[in-house]
Amino acid sequence: MARLGRRGFLAASVLAAPAVSASATVRREQHNDVRTGADLLAAQGWHRLAGRRVAVLTNPTGLLRDLRHIVDDMHGSGNINIVAVFGPEHGFRGTAQAGGSEGDHIDPRTGIPVYDAYGASADKLAAMFRKAGAQALVFDIADVGARFYTYIWTMYTAMRAAAATDTAFVVLDRPNPLGGRAAGPQLDPAQASGVGLKPVVQQHGMTVGELAKLFDAEFLPGDTGKRLPSLEVVPAAGWRRSQLFAETGLQWVPPSPNMPTPQTAMVYPGTCLFEGTSFSEGRGTTRPFETIGAPGVDWRWADDLNAMGLPGVRFREAYFVPTFSKHAKQTCGGVQIHIEQPESVDPIRIGVAMLVTAKRRYPQVFSWRQDNWVDKLSGSDRLRRMVDRGAGVDEIVGAWQAELAAFRRQRGPYLLYR
Repeated sequence: MARLGRRGFLAASVLAAPAVSASATVRREQHNDVRTGADLLAAQGWHRLAGRRVAVLTNPTGLLRDLRHIVDDMHGSGNINIVAVFGPEHGFRGTAQAGGSEGDHIDPRTGIPVYDAYGASADKLAAMFRKAGAQALVFDIADVGARFYTYIWTMYTAMRAAAATDTAFVVLDRPNPLGGRAAGPQLDPAQASGVGLKPVVQQHGMTVGELAKLFDAEFLPGDTGKRLPSLEVVPAAGWRRSQLFAETGLQWVPPSPNMPTPQTAMVYPGTCLFEGTSFSEGRGTTRPFETIGAPGVDWRWADDLNAMGLPGVRFREAYFVPTFSKHAKQTCGGVQIHIEQPESVDPIRIGVAMLVTAKRRYPQVFSWRQDNWVDKLSGSDRLRRMVDRGAGVDEIVGAWQAELAAFRRQRGPYLLYR
């Protein structure tokens, strides 16, 4: 254990970033013609939104191809009457950490009132809509494709508020960075929370525009007694469901402080499950969700995982000292996930394999959070109970295939891209 005390060496190890694969680089050069819904409306001078009092629900990812923010561009155009901006988790300009927001304030750049939408109920949002006098709400936030990423549920809550106030809803669509593949277990409604309000699978494989259409048809009538008075989705142009983010030609803007790269997003639907355990999910390092571990973990975990031959990835023995969050300022051993073949990566299988091997190899180190938070993340207590009784990866993944197939059928009518 003496080697683990050499903090300079250990700190340096976590700073090593995995190289983007050559295949990903080639694909980015070949496919650079994707235009977001925001880009398409901006090219038309935003005229489709003219004549209404417009509110915008967005964050730093609401960018145009020239990296101007949509709110700044709308405001500068003089064609749109923006009466309010709503900020989700992390805030409109993105200054807050996980579980935080920026509060109500006046945006210093534009002078537009900003309302804090994070954690707000549908009734509270409806009151904000009325106060602002909004006639249309524009939603433009880049999602990362996982059910427990909170932005899609902020969107759903805003849709409920829009239904209650007869506010038109406009979604400026963006590609799903993970492509169109659905995977993982479906949420049990008994586990509904801010990281999953409705029965959607863990990796939904849909864009926010597609989700809005599904939410409007499948969930809103049961919650509000009606659908939206108007739902307009402005699709992204040039995107195909088989494309990962590297193929779009778009710039990556971290949608939250702990989602620094597209590679982070590719493993997040699986490794975020470690939020529900005693292991660090890498918050407080330069590679959150790609770097996982805890004090007392050593090289054997990487050996166990590499021996499984999981497609598309390799695991590197890694040591790190988180600057905040779990095990802050303590030396942790663990792994860093390196993506070698992006098109082959199955993040939920990876996450399950990591949970199974961590519990088997380190029974005195690994534990679930006392509040069983992993049940909220995975959608039920099934994953936790199966891991506890020693089930293997194939058995666990096989347990949700029927509900996954049902979700794929359910989402079919709402898909916008081939």
